[in-house]
Amino acid sequence: MTDTITPVGRLTAETVTSVLHAAVLAPSRHNTQPWRFRCTPDGIDVLADPGRSLPATDPGQRELLMSCGAALLNLRVAIHARGIDPATTLCPRRDEPDLLATVRPFAKRSIDTRIALLAGAVATRRTNLGPFSPRPVPATALNAMRFAAESERAWMPRLDSAQLFRLRELVLAADRAQRGNAAVQRERNTWTGGAPVVAHARGGDEWVLHECGASDPLGTPAVVVIGSVEDGHADRIRVGQAMQKVLLTATAAGLSASFVAPPVEVPSARAELRQVLGGGIWPQIVLRVGYGGPVPSTPRRPLHDVIVGERVRAG
Repeated sequence: MTDTITPVGRLTAETVTSVLHAAVLAPSRHNTQPWRFRCTPDGIDVLADPGRSLPATDPGQRELLMSCGAALLNLRVAIHARGIDPATTLCPRRDEPDLLATVRPFAKRSIDTRIALLAGAVATRRTNLGPFSPRPVPATALNAMRFAAESERAWMPRLDSAQLFRLRELVLAADRAQRGNAAVQRERNTWTGGAPVVAHARGGDEWVLHECGASDPLGTPAVVVIGSVEDGHADRIRVGQAMQKVLLTATAAGLSASFVAPPVEVPSARAELRQVLGGGIWPQIVLRVGYGGPVPSTPRRPLHDVIVGERVRAG
């Protein structure tokens, strides 16, 4: 690892190691952690790891890209919290499709309170699959989460009662479809060891339906949908960054969150949810948000498993 973690810009090798440790704390479907990193004289590259994709659950690698976007956001926040500008370019080279972003930490940048709060939340954020308190989520917290999404060029629309009712119906229908899909179930069992869907004690980074009963499959005082105007490769990376900034903002406010994946994983449900939202936004993530109990951290791949050497350029 000492051969591949090198000083980059204003970051020492020790600091690069520290910010990469922050990056890998991002959430991912079934805790697949589908990211890799590369240190070069030009910056820190964030790459997809296609060997950790989910062909049955996520055939278009939409969630893989969002997970890598979340890791990128953690990396940016960790660098900025050290007073350095994390200048970022998405999809910098067409000849290397797995290269999703390059972060160039060369210029100084002031640290504000918002960045300090986000940086402090990176290590404490958890995906909480347990029950949430009926205590309402303050409007100030929801507004802060909405601002966080918009600052990353994503959208967090306000849902009225009719939209929430339809979303609950779509959650149930999409969950039934996935339970009846043998390939999806095999894939889930492969990555989770066949653990039950309700895993309150595990508290893992599962993007799953929280089974609170057919009367309220979301089981939470607040539901958040994060979406994008476009649905391309770079858009999904941006939404992943927005998702993570929303999650860190929620964590900093003392809130818990978990993912409700079925309505955005089943294509027919996602298309219908798009219409429920007015047809102008592609739904990418559904979150349940509230006040939950403590959950343990989940294992992360060691850095030597996610660091790759510098690319050899032809010619």
